[in-house]
Amino acid sequence: MSDKQKKPATMATHLIAGGGAGMCEALACHPLDTIKVRMQLSRRNRGPDAKRKGFFTVGKDIVTKEGPLALYKGLGAVITGIVPKMAIRFSSFEFYKSLAPISPDTGKIAASAVFLSGLAAGATEAVAVVTPMEVVKIRLQAQHHSMADPLDVPRYRNAAHAAYTIVREEGFRTLYRGVTLTALRQSTNQAVNFTAYTYFKQWALKYQGLEELPSYQHMVLGLVSGAMGPLSNAPIDTIKTRLQRSSAKPGESALTRIRYIAADMFKHEGFRAFYKGITPRVMRVAPGQAVTFTVYEYIRGILERLNAPEEDKGYRE
Repeated sequence: MSDKQKKPATMATHLIAGGGAGMCEALACHPLDTIKVRMQLSRRNRGPDAKRKGFFTVGKDIVTKEGPLALYKGLGAVITGIVPKMAIRFSSFEFYKSLAPISPDTGKIAASAVFLSGLAAGATEAVAVVTPMEVVKIRLQAQHHSMADPLDVPRYRNAAHAAYTIVREEGFRTLYRGVTLTALRQSTNQAVNFTAYTYFKQWALKYQGLEELPSYQHMVLGLVSGAMGPLSNAPIDTIKTRLQRSSAKPGESALTRIRYIAADMFKHEGFRAFYKGITPRVMRVAPGQAVTFTVYEYIRGILERLNAPEEDKGYRE
C-alpha cells in the first residue's frame, strides 16, 4: 500500500496509544529523571574542596540514604499528566502537520514543515500540561533528599498535596513558573525528535522495502532521535529546574530571576554547571523516546487494525 493511501490516526487513537506509551515510559525511566534533578540542584560552592558527584554516585546516595523508592519521588505528578501530555503531543503534531502542503512528487510534506510541526507540538504540550506537572515533580524530588540539609522537614506529602500547597501559599501562577523555558525546551526537543524519527523511519522503510517496521527498529530509531534534543538545550533545562525549585521574591519578574540564576551559576560553579545532569538526562530522554515510539506504534497499529478497513490502516508521514 502506498503512503498516499494512508489516513491519519484518529484523536482517540492518539489518546490511547500516547497515554499507554507515556505510562510505560514514565515507569521505566523516572529514576533517571530523579537523579538528573538532584545533580542539577547540587551546588559545588558549599565547601572549598567539594567534589563533583557523578551520575552513579548520586544514584547510590539516594538509594543508600533514602531507599530505592526515593528514585520514584514525583512520579505521581508525572503519571497524572502523562496521558494528556502524550495525547496532546501526538495529536497536535499530526494536526499541525496536516496544515502543511503535500508535495505532488513525493506525497509527503517537507522536512521544514515536520520540524515546525514538532516545534509547535512541543510548545503546546509545555503550556497545557508539562510546566505545572514539572513544578510539582521538582518540588517533590528536591525536598528532604540526601543532598539537602538533613534537618529540612518535608513540606509536601504527595503530588496532589504539593499542587494544593503551592497554589494556596504562592498562587496559581507559580505552577507556570518557567513556562517560557519549558516551552523552549519542549519545542526544540520535539522538533528535533519528530523530524529525526520521521525521516529515519521513512529511510528505513524505503531501504528495506517494508510497509511497517518491526518493534525493535522503532526502539532503535526512537533512541537515536531522542538523544538529540537534550544535547542541544541542556542549559535551558538546568536553569528551568532551579527556577521551578525556588520560591519567587515579591516584585521579581521571571526574566530577572532567570538572569540571576544564570549569573550565579556561572560565577560560583562555572560553565559546566549548565550541563549538570546531562548524562542522566540523555539516559532518561533517549530510552524514554525509544519506549514511547515503540509502544505508541504498537498500540496504534492494534487500534487501527481493529477499527479500520484494511485499506485505511496507517497514517501519513
